[in-house]
Amino acid sequence: MAYTRQQWLTLIVFAIADFCSAVCVSLQAPFYPMMAESKGATPTQYGFVFGIFELTVFIVSPIYGNYLYKIGPKFMFNAGIFTTASTCILFGFLDRINDCNAFIGLSFAIRIVEAMGNSGFLTASFSIIAKEFPENVGATFACLETCFGLGMIVGPTLGGALFELGGYTLPFVSLGCLLLAAASLTYCILPSYTNESKGGEEEKSGSMLQLIKIPAIALAAYAIMASSISIGFLQATLEPHLRPLQMSPFQLGLMFVLNGATYGLFAPVWGFLCDKLINPRLVVIFGAFVVITSFTLIGPAPFLPIPTTLPVCIVALVLHGTGFGAELVATFTSAHRDAVLNGFPDDIQTYGLVSGMWTSTFALGAFIGPSAAGALFDLVGFSWATVFVTVLHLLVAVFFILNMCCTARRRPSTGIYTKIHHSLAQTDPEKASLITGTDDKTPLIRSISDSSYFSATSDSSEEYYVY
Repeated sequence: MAYTRQQWLTLIVFAIADFCSAVCVSLQAPFYPMMAESKGATPTQYGFVFGIFELTVFIVSPIYGNYLYKIGPKFMFNAGIFTTASTCILFGFLDRINDCNAFIGLSFAIRIVEAMGNSGFLTASFSIIAKEFPENVGATFACLETCFGLGMIVGPTLGGALFELGGYTLPFVSLGCLLLAAASLTYCILPSYTNESKGGEEEKSGSMLQLIKIPAIALAAYAIMASSISIGFLQATLEPHLRPLQMSPFQLGLMFVLNGATYGLFAPVWGFLCDKLINPRLVVIFGAFVVITSFTLIGPAPFLPIPTTLPVCIVALVLHGTGFGAELVATFTSAHRDAVLNGFPDDIQTYGLVSGMWTSTFALGAFIGPSAAGALFDLVGFSWATVFVTVLHLLVAVFFILNMCCTARRRPSTGIYTKIHHSLAQTDPEKASLITGTDDKTPLIRSISDSSYFSATSDSSEEYYVY
């Protein structure tokens, strides 16, 4: 399907904003610890400065998602980018503070506000994607995630180069101003969005708690968290694991780029497959098994009698980027579908709820991953610690397989057959009323999954079937 001019503008603006935002969020990694230690801070103190970012995103994302339709996605998007850019610039002046407690305290405060802005920007952007690209949610999300991933890769590299060129302040001010320019661009281009369902009638939306109570979406949330934990696990423990290989700093840097680059390369492929060809649940299951294989090799697993070698680690990291990319893209695509198919209206508020859930659970995993990885690495070593991630993803695969089996078993046994003919129901709300009944509180069919719902087009009319 060809994109409209508005869709192309939205896609380009989002790509620029995602890239710049990721650069600003990640640029301090190479030199902030050194600056913090020069002020007298301990690794534990400045480590929490990084960790508090993900914890804040986890807490505030569901709140943003729940109130997105009241705040407005365009306002939340622009306010989020402006907040992220402003706090990035402020972070560049912390080197003027000599007192250790004041330095760490202000670092915490700025980082928390930055996380609030970044969370609002991400929640709104994911919702606008679902609104603007209803037929290509997975592919569009994957393309923007590629831009965000590239920003996370470029950020530390560009930040380190600017730090060497002009000191601590230059990277934050220059890249923060770049993000402010991107915010101005989005303000001018993005249209305003209202809380209208696709059928043109207002419908009552649910809450975040009601969303999570849907089994398919609860499983998606768990898969998102497991994927994020695997990423954080390697961020915290890959360097000490590779230390015996005596690699140069440049080689180590390339190893950290491998899984992110692979994710960016394959994410659009997973998005296209989920939108057009394959049930997203199958993609999640495939991704889970690929991540299991990755962590079995990179450990290597205690039961696998192979040494730790550079080629094996490279293959494992490429597999990891492939696997967690499949999980993240597929869960985002399926969660939107499952919410609508389980009674949530197809409007911007539902998009906000799902986007808030996705952002929040990913941030929770990003907070748990490095924390658990460090503790397990100290306690049992890297090889046994990888079993933790392997088990998490084995459960993802098992739960999704059981979910698909149970859904398939219900399909022929319910005995309920509803046919909605185009001549009887002209609009989506009318079709929904025939399926669910006129009273929203007592639906005839409470849960409809992807495997039990499809549409078919005949020569004379369009027909919807629900089993």
